[in-house]
Amino acid sequence: MLFVVTGLVFGLTVFAQTSSPERKVNGNVLTSEREPTVSIELPKSVQHCGADRWMLYDIADCELHAFVEAGQDKKVQRIYWIQFEQYLPSHPELHHDYKSPRHETIGGMDFYVDSGPSATAKQPKTGSDTEHFRALIKAKGFVMPENMMLVRLVRLLDEHKRKELMIIYGEDLAPTGFTAADLDKGGKEELKWPEIADGLVERAKKAISIK
Repeated sequence: MLFVVTGLVFGLTVFAQTSSPERKVNGNVLTSEREPTVSIELPKSVQHCGADRWMLYDIADCELHAFVEAGQDKKVQRIYWIQFEQYLPSHPELHHDYKSPRHETIGGMDFYVDSGPSATAKQPKTGSDTEHFRALIKAKGFVMPENMMLVRLVRLLDEHKRKELMIIYGEDLAPTGFTAADLDKGGKEELKWPEIADGLVERAKKAISIK
């Protein structure tokens, strides 16, 4: 039995590593024909930095698309990270468990909402989706700002909570005059984050159109 299970996992690994991204991008519009069937339109000023599809930690089939808005110096001003993810059949015990009390509706879809400041100098975990996202950005010559503010929007796609659409919208934090450390928990300006976050979420909702 162990051999059979190992063989199944190996086969799924090969499939995930050799499969190409399924979703199509035309300019500023990403089209998905399944799970979910949607068209996601971003501002016309975005640049698509490419897509990646791989097996995330050997437990999930993950497809990621990276978009940025940047200045002529190639420094990133805003990011749009769109990810389609589902747990593999070899891990029936796994389910997503988002606990965020905040929800927002975009294109008639309900999304869990989390937000926070982030210092990009911190190295992402090896093999993580963050590592893959940054690699796509870097490969196109774009430079991430030192500090960002991010909002994560997650839509669960099935009753068993094994499939999701995740969209992360982020902005350079520099125009606020604060650093991620200032606004993070325990930071000297922590109490200012809720108001900043509210503005960030509203700009994300205006920038992302889902049909």
